[in-house]
Amino acid sequence: MQKNYDDLKKKFCQIYGGSEKDLRIFSGPGRVNLIGEHIDYCGGFVFPAALSLDSTVVARVNNNNMLRLAATDLPDRVEVKLDELESAKSLKWGNYQAGVAYVLQNSGYKLVGVDMLFHDTVPLGSGLSSSAAIELATAVTLVTLSNEAFGVTKPIDMVEMAVLGQKVENEFCGVSCGIMDQFASAMGKKEHAILLDCGTLKYQYLPLRLEGYKIVLGNTKKKRALGESKYNERVRECAEGLKILQQYLPNKKNLCNITISEFEQYKSMIENEVIRKRVTHVIWENDRVIRAAEALKKNDLTELGRLLVEANASIRDLYEVTGKELDTMTAEAMKVEGVIGARMTGAGFGGCTINIVPEDKADLFIQQVGDNYKEQTGITPEFYVSEISDGAREIKI
Repeated sequence: MQKNYDDLKKKFCQIYGGSEKDLRIFSGPGRVNLIGEHIDYCGGFVFPAALSLDSTVVARVNNNNMLRLAATDLPDRVEVKLDELESAKSLKWGNYQAGVAYVLQNSGYKLVGVDMLFHDTVPLGSGLSSSAAIELATAVTLVTLSNEAFGVTKPIDMVEMAVLGQKVENEFCGVSCGIMDQFASAMGKKEHAILLDCGTLKYQYLPLRLEGYKIVLGNTKKKRALGESKYNERVRECAEGLKILQQYLPNKKNLCNITISEFEQYKSMIENEVIRKRVTHVIWENDRVIRAAEALKKNDLTELGRLLVEANASIRDLYEVTGKELDTMTAEAMKVEGVIGARMTGAGFGGCTINIVPEDKADLFIQQVGDNYKEQTGITPEFYVSEISDGAREIKI
């Protein structure tokens, strides 16, 4: 189902009844990270951008103090009372939305009951952060409608929404993720990437001008669920590496506060080779993000592409979160004439690649990489030429 707001309104009324006149529409985008993988939870720099692929919510206040949830592509119907939200932790679908409401309430927000219909164009399990899209769409919906109901006129603090979204993942859904996904979904800006310091939440927007090139996202269709993957294991490995290095660098709060020269001086103190590999990736990747931002400022797309390739080798060999599918797709991407960079993006273990492709070669890229990938893996991939979008917001039609 394509995103057609009239169709979505009709679908909402089929489920919940009532008139289309009082319906409101909100959006939370997915995100792509240009470079800077698995370092947000180490306090590093990341370089994400919000996508036009999003989670759209059609919503209306109800008067029964209840969160009622439905989706266009699922038969599930979820109803949770606002004073019983914790009971939704075990839900297969709806736990993220209920978690947002739960965290908002615990942070002092007064909420009203809302009926919500979700329509997601961020592919689930793709590494483009469908969960953050849902969280931020839900947060903006609930806070906007509740503030209006209770006469609160202050604007929504979108950085706070990002932080609360991360809290949902960490405390309600059991995923030890960093802040990047939620921050990008909350704070995205059309045609810009965000250089974000995850340790301080200081950020700057950089124009994403790729004259003559397109960002093509390749979905391996190899799904992975973060909570069930080795994601949390990598978080623990980095924490262990930090603990060892802090014996020699006691003022360092996180791995990405450590410079390359400091790390080179003390890396031999990390005796476990696996832990040392993980930390090596993190510290060098943080440096790559800063160099990538400088390349973009200078419009040096060749250097940007080179850094993407270097980053992919590091996440593959040192952090070991790629696997056959991602490795095959990135290798095939670099065989297409004119492609200047390709790497896995997201948490890994499946999901998507990001590729910088000549505009006039985009169709060839999709055909050639798609055919070769399917031949080698037996999986039919998907490709998206997505626009860079604004962050979570109400859609005014």
